[in-house]
Formats: sequence, structure tokens, C-alpha cells
Amino acid sequence: MKKILIFVIVALTSLCANAFSIESVRFHCADDTVKINGLLKDAIADRQLKTPGQFMSFFADRLIDTPYVAHTLEGDKEYLTINIDQLDCTTFVETLVALTRAAMMRQATWLSYASALENLRYHNGEINGYASRLHYISAWIIENSSRGNFVEISSMMPHCENLINTLNYMSAHRDSYPALADSLNYAGIKNLEAGYNRHMYPYINKKNIHKKEFVAELKNGDIICITTKIEGLDVSHLGIVRLIDGKPHLLHASSAGKKVMIDKYDLSEMLRNNRTATGVRVLRVQTAY
Repeated sequence: MKKILIFVIVALTSLCANAFSIESVRFHCADDTVKINGLLKDAIADRQLKTPGQFMSFFADRLIDTPYVAHTLEGDKEYLTINIDQLDCTTFVETLVALTRAAMMRQATWLSYASALENLRYHNGEINGYASRLHYISAWIIENSSRGNFVEISSMMPHCENLINTLNYMSAHRDSYPALADSLNYAGIKNLEAGYNRHMYPYINKKNIHKKEFVAELKNGDIICITTKIEGLDVSHLGIVRLIDGKPHLLHASSAGKKVMIDKYDLSEMLRNNRTATGVRVLRVQTAY
């Protein structure tokens, strides 16, 4: 019995090494760990799931109809928030990627999920206060690409162009972010934004999204980042690709639909009706390390 106990302690220690501390975690409810473990166990047991895109799609299907709730990460203190019962567009995609990373490592435990989530969500992969969260999607893309969590394939897509944008939306709208009332948090965000002055990034203009050569390069489970003309902002919405009758639709946590859903309009038509959207960036999750 003593040997088994020692093994369990060593196993838990190895899972948490170089990752989050338990004290930094905030759960939504008591069933969070059970639900996450169940999702991971089911995905690992499904022998038809082989590619990251297949895992992303599997988990997305299991989360359809989850209520859309904004601002679930906010609070008096920055925690590694684990909440799969209430999702916005960003936390939905982060949840899918973290589940996929854990499942592809064949680790059916919420500890592995939480470690992957922290690695995705924070600067240098470690939680260290509000300003350490990767609030801007451009920063999120650059850091996670460097850590091998996914790769941006926008520049390899047909009709790719470049945008130049200065990211300062958060500091310019300080009153909209309660955490920025704290001078240290505000200084941290300003420091982050300083690295994205006249930032250049690839995108595909929405006028070209319907073209067959672009559509042909998309796969189920690819991450779609919708770029915006809103001043100081790079990306306004996230989701993943769901191909229906050869056309890409967005599977996303919809603020309009109030839940995780597959948009009834294909991606081209969806963006045509969005006045602030300019196009998309496309990311693809990598095979787990």
C-alpha cells in the first residue's frame, strides 16, 4: 500500500512540475474536474481520432449548446480559471486546444488539461497576474506558435495579404476594463502594447474567403481568427472550422446565439454581414509534444 501511495504522489508531482500551482486555480463548480476527465477519457478511447483537427472537432461537438457567458476570467485576482460550463469565443477555443493537447498526450486528467491551459493563456506559459494573460490575439498567436501549440498558416493560404496595425485598444478604453484601474495592471498592459506598435500580420481579406482555392486549404478544427477594423484591435472573434457540404462554417461560442453553435451562414456570408470584420487569420493545432 505504501508503494502505491508513493507512486501516486510522484505521478501528481510530475504532472504539476513546471506548471500551475493548485492555489492559482479557480473552478466554476465541483464537477469541473469530473467533466474534464470524462471528456479526455472518451477522446482517448476513440480510436478514430488521430489528428489534432479531429480531436478539436470531437471536443467542440461535445460542447455544443454550452451557454455563452462573457468575462468569466475576470475577478479581484488573476486565477487560472477552469470553466467549461460557460464559454466566450476565446475561452471556447482555448478549452478545445487544451483538451486536444492533453488527449494527444494520452493524459486523461484535468491536471494535464490545466497545465496545457496555462501554457496557452499566459505570457511565457505561466500565470503572473492580470497583465500576464495574453489579451491580444496577435500576442497569443506569436507566443503559442513559438511554444509549438499551433502554427499560423495564414501566410501559406491563397490570397494572403498583410495588415499593419497598432494595438492599444485596452489602454485607450481603460474604463472598460475594471482591472486597469490598478496602476500596475495598466502599466503591464501598456508594456505589452508597446511591443505591438505598427504590428504586421497576415490575413485573408473577406472578399476572398468564398474562393475555392482558399476553401480547399481549410480543415475541420482549424482555428479562425476574425480580423477587425476597430481601431487599436487586431481580432474581434474566434471559432473553428466546420465544413458542411464543402463550405466552411464557424463553430463558435456566439454572443448573438448565446451558446456554442455552428453558424447557419457559411464563413464568407457571415463576414459579409459583419461591418467591422475585415477577414481572417487561420491557425492549425500541432501534434502534441
